[in-house]
Amino acid sequence: MQQLLHRGAAITQHRTDEILDTSWDDLKSFLACARHKSFRNAADLLGVTSTTLMRRIDRLEERIGCKLFLRDQSGLTISEEGLAMLADVTEMERHAFNVFRRASQSSNTASGTVRVAVTEGPGNFWILPRLIDFQKTYRKITVDLRCAMEQADVARLETDIAIQLEPPTNPDLIVAKLGRMHIYPFVSEGYQKLYGIPTTLAELKNHRIIKQNAPQVDDSAYARILGLTSLEGVVGIKTNSSIGVLYAVERAAGVGFLPSAVIAMGVPLVAVDMGVSHHADLWLTYHKEFRNSDRHKIVIDWLKKIFDPKTYPADGGATAEFWTRRLRRDRTGLTQTSRKARYHFSSRPTVPWCD
Repeated sequence: MQQLLHRGAAITQHRTDEILDTSWDDLKSFLACARHKSFRNAADLLGVTSTTLMRRIDRLEERIGCKLFLRDQSGLTISEEGLAMLADVTEMERHAFNVFRRASQSSNTASGTVRVAVTEGPGNFWILPRLIDFQKTYRKITVDLRCAMEQADVARLETDIAIQLEPPTNPDLIVAKLGRMHIYPFVSEGYQKLYGIPTTLAELKNHRIIKQNAPQVDDSAYARILGLTSLEGVVGIKTNSSIGVLYAVERAAGVGFLPSAVIAMGVPLVAVDMGVSHHADLWLTYHKEFRNSDRHKIVIDWLKKIFDPKTYPADGGATAEFWTRRLRRDRTGLTQTSRKARYHFSSRPTVPWCD
């Protein structure tokens, strides 16, 4: 009997050691599968093959002694055991991120890299031009600016600071309304000469729209704002990029909705007044741990400053004539001898931007 007890204790200890030796990669794989409900999508996120990911899940299930997912042709369904484990592993991930986040700002000096993620329009048309002057002042700070419509997760260390169209709900994050992005319809001067410009929504049906389809963009906003039941026959080009919209507008492909800050680029555009415009709030978010990091505080304060409505007042009620005059004024002094010159950024504070 004593031998059996010792053998049972040894088996239990061996099993406990196995569980404690579980790879963090396997636990991260479990989280990715639980979030994406697909081996393929989770594998793409983790940068591994689907076969490698399935092996990790099999190994994890064997070590903890239960099935974490029900697998069928439609994808993955998390089991009751997996659901019970999800909160604990998510908390482990949060603490792991905090360890690395504290390490990244432990030097507490005004030097190093600060990652900033922002949607394409504000990033390319507004922040990047002003980043040049920032870099001249703060030579030891590198701002890694990521301009993409996909929303970066600050809590999961995908970026240090994010400017996004939807406020996050994570209690570990500091969130502040940064400003309001005004979006207005534009065409090129060449388009105006060839086709004229619509002055009413009814006339818009005789023109083509360049439509942006991307994360954080309300896909139904176009039809709703324009008062149309369908965009069929009206949309000529769809793209996921606001830079793509700008290029297509400049090349006389149609009417495109762009942030008003595009006028800072000096591109020859004509504002289209059909009695409609749109706006979207911009939210600044960062982890509360970065309040103690000098370089992060410098970048955060700078971002707030360049979106300050006292410096860049908004004018959401501006007319097409106002925007066209502003475009012409901002192009004054720009060299138009080359395509590169036409994309020269103006650093003058002339763009109505924030409310």
